[in-house]
Amino acid sequence: MRTIRLFLALLILAIPAVSFGQIGIRVAIGPPMLPVYEQPACPGDGYMWTPGYWGYDDSVSDYYWIPGTWVEAPEEGFLWTPGYWGWGEGGYFFNDGYWGETIGFYGGVNYGFGYWGGGYGGGRWDHGHFFYNSSVNNLRGGDFHNVYNESVENNTENRVSFNGGRGGIEARPTAEQESARGQRHIAAVEAQTAHAQAARNNPAQRASVNRGNPAVAATAKPGEFNQEHGPNGTKESVASARDGSGNAASDARPAVHPRDLSPISRPARVSSGNAKADSKYEQRQDRLIAKQSTERQNLQQKQDAEHQQKANANQQKLEQRHQKQTQQLVQRHSQQQQSLQARQPQPRSPGGGGRR
Repeated sequence: MRTIRLFLALLILAIPAVSFGQIGIRVAIGPPMLPVYEQPACPGDGYMWTPGYWGYDDSVSDYYWIPGTWVEAPEEGFLWTPGYWGWGEGGYFFNDGYWGETIGFYGGVNYGFGYWGGGYGGGRWDHGHFFYNSSVNNLRGGDFHNVYNESVENNTENRVSFNGGRGGIEARPTAEQESARGQRHIAAVEAQTAHAQAARNNPAQRASVNRGNPAVAATAKPGEFNQEHGPNGTKESVASARDGSGNAASDARPAVHPRDLSPISRPARVSSGNAKADSKYEQRQDRLIAKQSTERQNLQQKQDAEHQQKANANQQKLEQRHQKQTQQLVQRHSQQQQSLQARQPQPRSPGGGGRR
């Protein structure tokens, strides 16, 4: 009986979402850090900023980045509460975003551009008109009359993208945010779901390919993936952008062979205040990178040998198989790195305590 219950529990965790917007599975490893990017200029009055976030594609077992974008509010007086990843029952699951008259809880995640983690400071409705806060919104080039300037809390150093679990944000909803949950909501509009689907279908948006730095991090309008804002404030076209593995993303195709991948990059060194724990973690990073580099070399040698042995074979099918092998290797290495980073030493609290 215990065996049957365990099997049913695991089966429930593996059931995919019944709709695109809801991640109906639990993922063992939390999403990557939020990338740093520049907000495109607002297209015009009535558009609301909806921040970018990580989705999860269970068909390839990989996170993918859904670019931030400007979206027209479905109703007058409505604001966007972003979705967020939370921890529960042994895994990370996604809580859908929604439109409503009041901003609700979104995990305490600092998405930027007015979404500082505990509310929204990017704008407000007043007598049927939306007023933009120019301190956090890019209003360049537009003729905006409903504008004000107000400073907003913005700790850009914290780019954690999930709530709860190891290394997650420890925010909890306030009474006001709890009450907002019971108000009338409108789910993501069609333009948003189509935008998210386009990101899901673009291999260059996957974390295993871009290593947390998507080529397209934000767009001016939903679905506009041609000339948009990349990570770190750069503006680049998809045709000239490079994905996280160093490959040109002109055709959005993954690398075919390990030699097509850029060298494995080493994550930034941690400085938690515990020198012994930091040193031990860095040694684990060194061993993991060395192991993954060897696995790349071994797979490349195997693929080279197959090319020599099957010179007269169907090269297209052979390349397709090699591409699949390479992407499986990339995804496995990405999951290994995320798993290790989830266990990195945490900064000590000012009082000398904190998690260990």
